[in-house]
Amino acid sequence: MTTAIEVHGISKQFVLRHTRSIKEAFVWLVKGRKGDLSQKFHALDNVSLEVRQGESVALLGLNGSGKSTLLKHISGVMLPDDGTVRTRGRVAGLIEVGAGFHPDLSGRDNVYLNGAILGMTEQQIDDLFESIVEFSEIGQFIDTEVKFYSSGMYLRLAFSVAVHTNPEVFLVDEILAVGDEPFQRKCIAKIMELAAAGKTLVVVSHDLDLVAQVCERGVILEHGKIVFDGEVHDAVAHLRGGSI
Repeated sequence: MTTAIEVHGISKQFVLRHTRSIKEAFVWLVKGRKGDLSQKFHALDNVSLEVRQGESVALLGLNGSGKSTLLKHISGVMLPDDGTVRTRGRVAGLIEVGAGFHPDLSGRDNVYLNGAILGMTEQQIDDLFESIVEFSEIGQFIDTEVKFYSSGMYLRLAFSVAVHTNPEVFLVDEILAVGDEPFQRKCIAKIMELAAAGKTLVVVSHDLDLVAQVCERGVILEHGKIVFDGEVHDAVAHLRGGSI
């Protein structure tokens, strides 16, 4: 089976700058600025992962474990300090609410802008526009500037554009929690429809019941490292049991 996502030995660290007391800052200056007032945080540490075409994978772990950072690397939003990430086919999804949306443009204009960013032609967007608006359920606000949208309206339109691009790889971060419950169910049904159609899914969520319903494989991260990779129900059981 074809590899859809190949992550090889990637690492990512961020510099955390802590606010120090005046006394600590003064001592640091007196010492000739020796020592570092910042702290390095290893979000990902030599992570490797291969996802086959048609697999549905849940990235799981506690806050700060690195799962959302890994998803952003797969999407291309972030670049690793070390290692490589390769994907095959069109990649789309929801990493952050309203990512790729311009606040001063209308919903209509943002459909075309976001569709183009995700690799669609103008004709393809023309053909799918009515369906995109209908799925999003924000028809009366489609010509309103998106800076006036609620986070839920952002989500509806962003999700609708993303799923209508017919991606080979679909990525979803925790933001499904933003929508109301009926729209969440609608989104989940659409995600499962994509999975049934043989699309590759990578989902980040704290909702263990949801990922067990949607995904087949579970990957658990802890302190930037993969500590479990196997059947999703086993991954969920590990997390609920508090041990890996």
